[in-house]
Amino acid sequence: MTALLPALITALPLAVAGLLAGVVARRLLARLRRGAQVPPPWCELGVGTAWAATGAAAGAAAVPAAWVPALLGLGWLVVAAAAVDVLHRRLPDALTLPALPAALVLLVPLGSAAVLRGAAGAAVAAAAYAALHVAAPRAMGAGDVTPAGPLGAVLAAAGWPALMLAALAAALLTGGIALVAVLLSGLDKRRAAVPHGPSMLGAGWLVTLMAAGAPP
Repeated sequence: MTALLPALITALPLAVAGLLAGVVARRLLARLRRGAQVPPPWCELGVGTAWAATGAAAGAAAVPAAWVPALLGLGWLVVAAAAVDVLHRRLPDALTLPALPAALVLLVPLGSAAVLRGAAGAAVAAAAYAALHVAAPRAMGAGDVTPAGPLGAVLAAAGWPALMLAALAAALLTGGIALVAVLLSGLDKRRAAVPHGPSMLGAGWLVTLMAAGAPP
């Protein structure tokens, strides 16, 4: 009960702020050059939930306060980009490309070592996803390469094992969803195609949240 009160105190304001940030995400997506219409309240609920979870973890001292900016920024990106990928089967470069420098800036409160590790993680993740795209373009789309940079930056800042764990979790999640989709669609693989972006983004945020409290 003692730990629950601080968690609620930090989670509730961030949940409200997340709802407002979700509105910003939805309206921004609609105004992009290749506009993406996301019906309410998906962005609002997604960002509000991610920000509330971050606030609860920080309030319960499970995550250091220095991690809060990066987790909030990553949560916003994950929800906005995943919503577009689910609805329109693409990841908007207008979000994912500027997300890399933004992620490095948000890592500054963690210190220079975390920023340098984040830059290295971004390079490793982007190179790995680019290689997978070249080797198997049907399995890994070109759009999945750009969010690998900011995800790799934040994950590596939390620790190199987090980067590997997130990649594995994303692959397993996409594979599991694809298997279910194939079975539900009567073994029609074309109808059961599953975008990898949402699994990649969601696994990246969740692993970062879990790893942020552990030493790199």
